[in-house]
Amino acid sequence: MATRPTGIDPSAQPAKRPAPFWQRLNTFFTFPLQSKPLMYSLLLALSSMLFKVIFFLPDALGILIVEIGILLAASRYGFKVTALGSRGIYKAEDYPSELDPDWKNLPWKLFAILIVQAIAVGWLQNLSPTLGTLAWLAMCFLLPATQIVLVQTCSFTETLNPANAWNAVRTIGWPYLLLCLFLFLLSQGTFIALGMLLPLFKGWILLPIVNWVLIYFSWVMASLLGYAMYQNHEAFGIDLLPGAGLDDDETPVDRRTPRQIEQDAIDAQVAELVTAGNVTAAVAMAYEEQRTRGEEVPAQRRYHRVLALAEGKTATLLDHAQRYIPLMLRSGQSSDAIKAFQTCRSKDAEFVLQDATATLNLAKAAWNAGDASLALAVLQGFDRRFKDHDSVPAAYELVARVLLQGLHRTDMALRVLATLESRHPDAEATRETRWLLRNHLPQGVRGVEG
Repeated sequence: MATRPTGIDPSAQPAKRPAPFWQRLNTFFTFPLQSKPLMYSLLLALSSMLFKVIFFLPDALGILIVEIGILLAASRYGFKVTALGSRGIYKAEDYPSELDPDWKNLPWKLFAILIVQAIAVGWLQNLSPTLGTLAWLAMCFLLPATQIVLVQTCSFTETLNPANAWNAVRTIGWPYLLLCLFLFLLSQGTFIALGMLLPLFKGWILLPIVNWVLIYFSWVMASLLGYAMYQNHEAFGIDLLPGAGLDDDETPVDRRTPRQIEQDAIDAQVAELVTAGNVTAAVAMAYEEQRTRGEEVPAQRRYHRVLALAEGKTATLLDHAQRYIPLMLRSGQSSDAIKAFQTCRSKDAEFVLQDATATLNLAKAAWNAGDASLALAVLQGFDRRFKDHDSVPAAYELVARVLLQGLHRTDMALRVLATLESRHPDAEATRETRWLLRNHLPQGVRGVEG
């Protein structure tokens, strides 16, 4: 039975000794209650009311159309849960941003497989009722194994082969019987839960409630099935994803998210290209990553650093810095923002940021880092470049503070105060600067302030 490649080096993955799935039942029941699956399930459940939008159709037909859409969406997510669970991922927040596109077609393939199997059972039923009954029981017994093969191979033809399903049963061994029992109990639990809830509600709310309960139990079963595969991943030949495992697995777990692992791998590839002297290829690789991930700090940082090393890329570096430095400031990476500004100044002494808020924040970061000269350099010409901007008084206040406390130039700080008082007499920054310089004001003015 073939296994789809994951693109992950198995040697980089920690060995796992997962606990038996019957010891992890809480994990499966709580998975749909994690924030992302919960919000998605509620959205799908509430979508059942969309039949009212297609008012031009009879209610029964409208409900049928909407329910088919909900079933498809919930099934796709359920297969995702099983597929990623088989690779050891049990926190929805750790799901990779890019998934195998073949997973989207798994609900259709399973539906087609069940149709073919049902036709075969019907044909045997016509030949002999006993054969038909046995075939139906075999179909039900092998259904979890059929889903395992489908998730593992994403192949209609391989999954249709009952020998592959039987191989999955043999791989799991006797616990497969327990897996079937738990899945059966969960399916019955759906109807028990509905029987308890339906008498409590009436009217339009019933349809979303029914949908949510069905989605909840289906994702619990998907999580259980995925863990059964994860428990036997070595026997199935499944490569685990980075960060695989639960918090209390016996062996250490790589705590990085799949995206962090991916970023580290790209960093290594870019560094290898730079070391080999192929900076052009490194720039191209870094560019493509940052182009599609505008708000992702590692991708933007990588691109900035490679541009700084490349010959003839000064204009690109300076243009990128206009977005990169504000991103670093918003992300709390002020030291990287300062370094980026200094790198740009080393390439072009006239370099300035074109955003007033980012400029002021960068100057504050430099001042907080103890670099008074850099703070003043960042704010140089601020009032001319950002005339009438709301942050101009605050920039003057910071300049006065740096001059007084950083460079001990009281005379220049007083001139800044005079400018503030003439141009922005009612601004809070003016009052703050006046207070800052209270001990350096002329005696008469100081008395008025007191």
